[in-house]
Amino acid sequence: MKRIVILTGAGISKESGLDTFRDADGIWSKVRLEDVATPEGFAANPKLVHDFYNARRRQLQDPAILPNPAHEALARLERHDGFRVLTVTQNIDDLHERAGSRNLIHMHGEMLKARCDMCGSVLGWTDDIEPFTPCPACAREGGLRPHVVWFGEMPLEMERIYAELAACDLFISIGTSGNVYPAAGFVAEVRRFGQAHTVELNLEPSESASRFAECIHGPASQVVPDYVNQLLTKQK
Repeated sequence: MKRIVILTGAGISKESGLDTFRDADGIWSKVRLEDVATPEGFAANPKLVHDFYNARRRQLQDPAILPNPAHEALARLERHDGFRVLTVTQNIDDLHERAGSRNLIHMHGEMLKARCDMCGSVLGWTDDIEPFTPCPACAREGGLRPHVVWFGEMPLEMERIYAELAACDLFISIGTSGNVYPAAGFVAEVRRFGQAHTVELNLEPSESASRFAECIHGPASQVVPDYVNQLLTKQK
């Protein structure tokens, strides 16, 4: 069985209507990441941080935001008996799940979850959070925060991710800028073991494009289904 690890970034969700972070008109062109995406920013102004993530949480639940053909193609690939597919996403949206992906790691957390710094509980969450919203698990106020990984914090499940990268036969990077670590280093990690083919599927060459054995550039909703169809055709 062919083992595939897929890394996805904001570029796969942009065509579903979600803002990216690093494009010229992306989120970081409108707010300072230090203010809303660091532990220090949260400690200094929790209301500002909660307002920022409340707006993003509401946008994600807009009925107009739906998985696109790229999400659906990856879910189709995962269902195929000839492949063992793990999707590692930098995205905090739930579009992969809604498309049908099940073997999935959200290395940067999930927008539709909250975490309590006081008791450690991680909870499904769809409503707004205010600075003194009580934790449903421990009833204490002031401890809830978005279940997202901020700058300066360790991404989730890294030990499992590196183990999968070491064992995979094919590594596919989709919709990533190639300049956010540790994810930007995954292709080098795969190449270190030598046995896997590496592919970049991106709107344009990423900063890591030269490290890939194969690069295909174009909109995710076009190039991802095309590539998945090629894999499935070869498997027949």
